[in-house]
Amino acid sequence: MLQPHHKIALYMEGNLFSDYGKMGFGVLRYLLNPIVGVIDSGSAGKTIDEILPIPSKTPIVPDLESAHALGAEVLILGIAPSGGKIPQQWYPIIEEALQRGMSIVNGLHDLLAERMKAHVVNPKDQWIWDVRVPQFVPPIASALCADLPNNRVLFIGTDMAAGKMTAGLELLKWFRKKDQKVGFVATGQIGITITGAGIPLDAFKVDHACGAVEQAVLEQKDNDWILVEGQGSLLHPGSTATLPLMRGSCPTHLVLCHRADLNHLRQPEKIKIPDLKAFVALNEALASVCGTYPQAKVAGICLNTMNLNEEQAQEIIARIGDHTGIPTTDVVRYGAEAIGQALING
Repeated sequence: MLQPHHKIALYMEGNLFSDYGKMGFGVLRYLLNPIVGVIDSGSAGKTIDEILPIPSKTPIVPDLESAHALGAEVLILGIAPSGGKIPQQWYPIIEEALQRGMSIVNGLHDLLAERMKAHVVNPKDQWIWDVRVPQFVPPIASALCADLPNNRVLFIGTDMAAGKMTAGLELLKWFRKKDQKVGFVATGQIGITITGAGIPLDAFKVDHACGAVEQAVLEQKDNDWILVEGQGSLLHPGSTATLPLMRGSCPTHLVLCHRADLNHLRQPEKIKIPDLKAFVALNEALASVCGTYPQAKVAGICLNTMNLNEEQAQEIIARIGDHTGIPTTDVVRYGAEAIGQALING
Protein backbone atom coordinates (compact mmCIF):
# COMPACT_ATOMS: atom_id res chain seq x y z
CA MET A 1 0.00 0.00 0.00
CA LEU A 2 2.16 2.84 1.32
CA GLN A 3 5.37 3.18 -0.68
CA PRO A 4 8.47 5.16 0.42
CA HIS A 5 8.01 7.78 -2.32
CA HIS A 6 4.42 8.67 -1.45
CA LYS A 7 4.00 12.24 -0.19
CA ILE A 8 1.94 12.48 2.98
CA ALA A 9 -0.68 14.83 4.38
CA LEU A 10 -1.19 14.19 8.10
CA TYR A 11 -4.63 14.95 9.54
CA MET A 12 -4.25 16.31 13.11
CA GLU A 13 -7.10 18.84 13.36
CA GLY A 14 -7.45 20.02 16.97
CA ASN A 15 -5.10 17.35 18.38
CA LEU A 16 -1.54 18.63 18.08
CA PHE A 17 -1.47 19.05 21.86
CA SER A 18 -3.58 16.01 22.75
CA ASP A 19 -2.78 12.44 23.79
CA TYR A 20 -5.17 11.40 21.01
CA GLY A 21 -2.58 12.65 18.51
CA LYS A 22 -0.17 9.80 19.22
CA MET A 23 -0.62 8.25 15.75
CA GLY A 24 0.45 11.52 14.16
CA PHE A 25 3.33 12.04 16.58
CA GLY A 26 4.69 8.59 15.74
CA VAL A 27 4.37 9.30 12.01
CA LEU A 28 6.18 12.62 12.41
CA ARG A 29 9.04 11.04 14.34
CA TYR A 30 9.59 7.81 12.45
CA LEU A 31 7.87 7.58 9.05
CA LEU A 32 10.46 7.86 6.27
CA ASN A 33 8.01 9.18 3.68
CA PRO A 34 8.06 12.91 2.89
CA ILE A 35 5.36 14.63 4.96
CA VAL A 36 4.42 17.76 3.02
CA GLY A 37 1.84 19.15 5.43
CA VAL A 38 0.15 18.64 8.79
CA ILE A 39 -3.51 19.70 8.79
CA ASP A 40 -4.50 21.72 11.86
CA SER A 41 -6.28 25.02 11.35
CA GLY A 42 -5.47 26.27 14.85
CA SER A 43 -1.69 26.19 14.31
CA ALA A 44 -1.57 26.86 10.55
CA GLY A 45 1.38 28.91 9.38
CA LYS A 46 3.86 27.38 11.83
CA THR A 47 6.15 24.38 11.54
CA ILE A 48 6.01 21.31 13.77
CA ASP A 49 9.28 22.08 15.58
CA GLU A 50 7.96 25.50 16.55
CA ILE A 51 5.21 24.02 18.70
CA LEU A 52 6.22 20.44 19.54
CA PRO A 53 9.42 18.75 20.79
CA ILE A 54 9.72 16.92 17.46
CA PRO A 55 12.63 17.80 15.14
CA SER A 56 10.54 18.34 12.01
CA LYS A 57 10.25 21.40 9.76
CA THR A 58 6.97 20.12 8.32
CA PRO A 59 4.57 23.02 7.70
CA ILE A 60 1.20 23.11 9.42
CA VAL A 61 -1.56 23.96 6.97
CA PRO A 62 -5.20 24.95 7.52
CA ASP A 63 -6.93 22.41 5.29
CA LEU A 64 -6.61 19.50 2.89
CA GLU A 65 -6.61 21.78 -0.14
CA SER A 66 -3.40 23.40 1.09
CA ALA A 67 -1.74 20.03 1.72
CA HIS A 68 -2.80 18.75 -1.72
CA ALA A 69 -1.34 21.87 -3.33
CA LEU A 70 1.99 20.92 -1.70
CA GLY A 71 1.88 17.58 -3.52
CA ALA A 72 0.23 15.31 -0.93
CA GLU A 73 -0.76 11.93 -2.40
CA VAL A 74 -1.82 10.09 0.76
CA LEU A 75 -3.88 11.28 3.73
CA ILE A 76 -2.96 9.64 7.05
CA LEU A 77 -5.52 9.96 9.83
CA GLY A 78 -3.18 10.93 12.65
CA ILE A 79 -5.69 11.01 15.50
CA ALA A 80 -6.73 8.03 17.63
CA PRO A 81 -10.01 8.88 19.40
CA SER A 82 -11.12 6.82 22.37
CA GLY A 83 -12.67 3.56 21.20
CA GLY A 84 -11.14 3.82 17.73
CA LYS A 85 -14.30 5.22 16.11
CA ILE A 86 -14.17 7.75 13.27
CA PRO A 87 -16.04 10.95 14.22
CA GLN A 88 -18.73 12.03 11.77
CA GLN A 89 -17.00 15.37 11.16
CA TRP A 90 -14.04 13.54 9.57
CA TYR A 91 -16.03 12.10 6.67
CA PRO A 92 -16.13 15.29 4.55
CA ILE A 93 -12.31 15.53 4.55
CA ILE A 94 -11.99 11.80 3.80
CA GLU A 95 -14.39 12.18 0.86
CA GLU A 96 -12.53 15.28 -0.32
CA ALA A 97 -9.20 13.42 -0.23
CA LEU A 98 -10.61 10.56 -2.30
CA GLN A 99 -12.18 12.97 -4.79
CA ARG A 100 -8.79 14.65 -5.19
CA GLY A 101 -7.29 11.28 -6.12
CA MET A 102 -5.53 10.75 -2.80
CA SER A 103 -5.23 7.46 -0.93
CA ILE A 104 -6.05 6.97 2.76
CA VAL A 105 -4.26 5.34 5.71
CA ASN A 106 -6.76 4.57 8.48
CA GLY A 107 -5.54 3.06 11.74
CA LEU A 108 -8.86 3.06 13.58
CA HIS A 109 -11.24 0.20 14.33
CA ASP A 110 -13.89 1.77 12.06
CA LEU A 111 -13.10 0.43 8.59
CA LEU A 112 -13.24 2.61 5.48
CA ALA A 113 -12.28 0.49 2.47
CA GLU A 114 -15.71 -1.00 1.78
CA ARG A 115 -17.69 1.96 3.06
CA MET A 116 -15.85 4.59 1.01
CA LYS A 117 -14.94 2.70 -2.17
CA ALA A 118 -17.69 4.49 -4.11
CA HIS A 119 -15.78 7.76 -3.59
CA VAL A 120 -12.55 6.45 -5.17
CA VAL A 121 -12.06 8.19 -8.52
CA ASN A 122 -9.00 6.28 -9.76
CA PRO A 123 -9.17 2.61 -8.62
CA LYS A 124 -5.90 1.72 -10.39
CA ASP A 125 -3.79 4.11 -8.35
CA GLN A 126 -5.89 4.87 -5.28
CA TRP A 127 -6.31 2.69 -2.22
CA ILE A 128 -7.68 2.77 1.30
CA TRP A 129 -5.48 0.95 3.83
CA ASP A 130 -7.39 -0.14 6.94
CA VAL A 131 -4.35 -0.93 9.07
CA ARG A 132 -6.31 -2.77 11.77
CA VAL A 133 -7.49 -5.62 9.53
CA PRO A 134 -5.78 -8.94 10.39
CA GLN A 135 -4.09 -10.45 7.35
CA PHE A 136 -4.13 -14.10 8.51
CA VAL A 137 -5.70 -16.52 10.98
CA PRO A 138 -2.87 -17.90 13.11
CA PRO A 139 -2.65 -21.36 14.68
CA ILE A 140 -3.05 -21.60 18.44
CA ALA A 141 0.22 -20.59 20.10
CA SER A 142 2.41 -23.39 21.45
CA ALA A 143 5.43 -21.62 23.03
CA LEU A 144 7.59 -22.15 19.94
CA CYS A 145 9.42 -18.88 20.60
CA ALA A 146 10.74 -20.24 23.90
CA ASP A 147 13.04 -22.53 21.89
CA LEU A 148 14.60 -19.75 19.83
CA PRO A 149 18.29 -19.03 20.63
CA ASN A 150 17.94 -15.25 20.15
CA ASN A 151 17.00 -12.34 22.42
CA ARG A 152 13.38 -11.19 22.48
CA VAL A 153 12.66 -7.84 24.13
CA LEU A 154 9.06 -7.04 25.06
CA PHE A 155 8.11 -3.47 25.94
CA ILE A 156 5.66 -3.26 28.83
CA GLY A 157 4.01 -0.22 30.41
CA THR A 158 2.32 1.19 33.47
CA ASP A 159 -0.44 2.58 31.23
CA MET A 160 -1.70 2.99 27.69
CA ALA A 161 0.27 5.53 25.65
CA ALA A 162 3.26 5.31 28.00
CA GLY A 163 5.84 5.27 25.17
CA LYS A 164 6.23 1.56 24.43
CA MET A 165 6.32 1.93 20.64
CA THR A 166 8.56 5.01 20.85
CA ALA A 167 11.03 3.24 23.13
CA GLY A 168 11.06 0.24 20.80
CA LEU A 169 11.75 2.32 17.70
CA GLU A 170 14.47 4.34 19.45
CA LEU A 171 16.17 1.12 20.50
CA LEU A 172 15.74 -0.27 16.99
CA LYS A 173 17.73 2.71 15.67
CA TRP A 174 20.36 2.19 18.37
CA PHE A 175 20.81 -1.52 17.60
CA ARG A 176 21.11 -0.79 13.89
CA LYS A 177 23.82 1.81 14.54
CA LYS A 178 25.68 -0.87 16.50
CA ASP A 179 25.42 -3.19 13.45
CA GLN A 180 23.34 -5.67 15.40
CA LYS A 181 21.06 -8.08 13.58
CA VAL A 182 17.74 -6.74 14.84
CA GLY A 183 14.06 -6.89 13.93
CA PHE A 184 10.97 -5.05 15.14
CA VAL A 185 7.51 -6.60 15.56
CA ALA A 186 4.86 -3.91 15.26
CA THR A 187 1.65 -4.77 17.09
CA GLY A 188 -0.42 -1.59 16.72
CA GLN A 189 -1.61 0.75 13.98
CA ILE A 190 1.21 3.27 14.37
CA GLY A 191 4.04 0.74 14.26
CA ILE A 192 2.46 -1.08 11.32
CA THR A 193 2.04 2.18 9.37
CA ILE A 194 5.64 3.21 10.03
CA THR A 195 7.30 -0.14 9.32
CA GLY A 196 4.85 -1.47 6.73
CA ALA A 197 4.46 -4.80 8.54
CA GLY A 198 3.20 -6.30 11.78
CA ILE A 199 -0.01 -7.46 13.44
CA PRO A 200 -2.95 -5.33 14.66
CA LEU A 201 -3.07 -7.21 17.96
CA ASP A 202 -6.28 -5.67 19.27
CA ALA A 203 -8.14 -6.71 16.11
CA PHE A 204 -7.47 -10.43 16.60
CA LYS A 205 -9.92 -12.63 18.49
CA VAL A 206 -8.68 -13.45 21.98
CA ASP A 207 -8.08 -17.11 21.09
CA HIS A 208 -5.90 -16.05 18.16
CA ALA A 209 -3.92 -13.24 19.81
CA CYS A 210 -1.10 -15.35 21.27
CA GLY A 211 -0.72 -17.23 18.00
CA ALA A 212 -0.55 -14.00 16.01
CA VAL A 213 2.27 -12.73 18.21
CA GLU A 214 4.07 -16.07 18.02
CA GLN A 215 3.88 -16.14 14.22
CA ALA A 216 5.10 -12.54 13.89
CA VAL A 217 8.10 -13.27 16.12
CA LEU A 218 8.91 -16.55 14.33
CA GLU A 219 9.00 -14.67 11.03
CA GLN A 220 11.95 -12.72 12.45
CA LYS A 221 13.67 -15.69 14.11
CA ASP A 222 16.94 -15.18 12.20
CA ASN A 223 17.59 -11.89 14.00
CA ASP A 224 19.80 -11.87 17.08
CA TRP A 225 17.48 -9.32 18.67
CA ILE A 226 13.72 -9.06 18.21
CA LEU A 227 12.04 -5.98 19.67
CA VAL A 228 8.33 -6.58 20.30
CA GLU A 229 6.13 -3.48 20.49
CA GLY A 230 4.04 -3.53 23.64
CA GLN A 231 0.36 -2.71 24.02
CA GLY A 232 -1.72 -1.78 27.05
CA SER A 233 -0.75 -2.59 30.62
CA LEU A 234 -1.42 -5.22 33.26
CA LEU A 235 -2.59 -2.34 35.44
CA HIS A 236 -5.25 -1.01 33.09
CA PRO A 237 -8.78 -2.37 33.65
CA GLY A 238 -9.57 -2.09 29.94
CA SER A 239 -6.48 -3.88 28.62
CA THR A 240 -5.95 -7.56 27.81
CA ALA A 241 -2.90 -7.14 25.57
CA THR A 242 0.07 -7.88 27.84
CA LEU A 243 -0.60 -11.59 28.37
CA PRO A 244 -0.76 -12.62 24.67
CA LEU A 245 2.37 -10.56 24.06
CA MET A 246 4.18 -12.40 26.84
CA ARG A 247 2.95 -15.87 25.90
CA GLY A 248 3.36 -15.38 22.17
CA SER A 249 6.87 -13.92 22.22
CA CYS A 250 8.25 -15.80 25.29
CA PRO A 251 10.49 -12.79 25.99
CA THR A 252 14.02 -13.03 27.31
CA HIS A 253 14.06 -9.35 28.35
CA LEU A 254 11.52 -6.71 29.32
CA VAL A 255 11.71 -2.91 29.11
CA LEU A 256 9.30 -0.96 31.29
CA CYS A 257 7.83 2.30 29.97
CA HIS A 258 6.29 4.90 32.29
CA ARG A 259 4.92 8.45 32.12
CA ALA A 260 7.18 10.18 34.62
CA ASP A 261 4.70 12.96 35.43
CA LEU A 262 1.88 10.63 36.51
CA ASN A 263 1.21 8.52 39.61
CA HIS A 264 -2.17 7.27 38.35
CA LEU A 265 -3.65 6.11 35.06
CA ARG A 266 -4.81 8.82 32.68
CA GLN A 267 -8.22 7.08 32.53
CA PRO A 268 -9.56 5.99 34.95
CA GLU A 269 -7.64 8.31 37.24
CA LYS A 270 -8.77 6.41 40.34
CA ILE A 271 -6.31 3.62 39.47
CA LYS A 272 -3.02 4.41 41.24
CA ILE A 273 0.26 3.31 39.71
CA PRO A 274 1.95 1.03 42.27
CA ASP A 275 5.55 1.14 43.40
CA LEU A 276 7.60 0.51 40.25
CA LYS A 277 9.82 -2.03 41.98
CA ALA A 278 6.73 -4.11 42.82
CA PHE A 279 5.32 -3.63 39.32
CA VAL A 280 8.59 -4.85 37.80
CA ALA A 281 8.44 -7.97 39.99
CA LEU A 282 4.83 -8.63 38.93
CA ASN A 283 5.65 -8.48 35.21
CA GLU A 284 8.77 -10.61 35.61
CA ALA A 285 6.85 -13.25 37.55
CA LEU A 286 4.01 -13.34 35.04
CA ALA A 287 6.41 -13.58 32.10
CA SER A 288 8.26 -16.58 33.53
CA VAL A 289 5.37 -18.32 35.39
CA CYS A 290 7.56 -19.83 38.11
CA GLY A 291 10.32 -20.69 35.64
CA THR A 292 8.13 -22.47 33.08
CA TYR A 293 8.96 -19.83 30.45
CA PRO A 294 12.27 -17.95 29.99
CA GLN A 295 13.32 -15.83 32.97
CA ALA A 296 12.66 -12.40 31.49
CA LYS A 297 14.08 -9.58 33.60
CA VAL A 298 13.36 -5.87 33.22
CA ALA A 299 16.66 -4.66 31.77
CA GLY A 300 15.75 -0.98 31.56
CA ILE A 301 13.13 1.63 32.40
CA CYS A 302 12.18 4.18 29.74
CA LEU A 303 10.58 7.29 31.20
CA ASN A 304 8.52 9.76 29.20
CA THR A 305 9.60 13.11 30.69
CA MET A 306 8.02 15.28 27.99
CA ASN A 307 6.00 17.29 30.52
CA LEU A 308 8.93 17.88 32.87
CA ASN A 309 11.68 20.49 32.69
CA GLU A 310 15.35 19.49 32.55
CA GLU A 311 15.91 19.56 36.30
CA GLN A 312 12.74 17.60 37.04
CA ALA A 313 13.57 15.02 34.36
CA GLN A 314 17.09 14.42 35.67
CA GLU A 315 15.83 14.17 39.25
CA ILE A 316 13.14 11.57 38.56
CA ILE A 317 15.41 9.50 36.32
CA ALA A 318 18.00 9.35 39.09
CA ARG A 319 15.38 8.62 41.77
CA ILE A 320 13.70 5.77 39.90
CA GLY A 321 17.04 4.30 38.86
CA ASP A 322 18.27 4.33 42.45
CA HIS A 323 15.01 2.91 43.82
CA THR A 324 14.71 0.03 41.33
CA GLY A 325 18.39 -0.63 40.67
CA ILE A 326 17.55 -0.72 36.96
CA PRO A 327 19.12 1.52 34.27
CA THR A 328 16.65 4.35 33.68
CA THR A 329 16.47 7.16 31.13
CA ASP A 330 14.27 9.00 28.63
CA VAL A 331 15.35 7.51 25.29
CA VAL A 332 13.88 10.39 23.26
CA ARG A 333 15.44 13.13 25.37
CA TYR A 334 18.80 11.51 26.20
CA GLY A 335 19.23 8.65 23.74
CA ALA A 336 18.99 4.87 24.03
CA GLU A 337 22.61 4.11 24.95
CA ALA A 338 21.97 3.28 28.62
CA ILE A 339 19.13 0.88 27.89
CA GLY A 340 20.81 -0.62 24.83
CA GLN A 341 24.01 -1.37 26.72
CA ALA A 342 22.03 -2.82 29.61
CA LEU A 343 20.32 -5.23 27.20
CA ILE A 344 23.56 -6.29 25.53
CA ASN A 345 25.45 -6.63 28.79
CA GLY A 346 22.60 -8.34 30.62
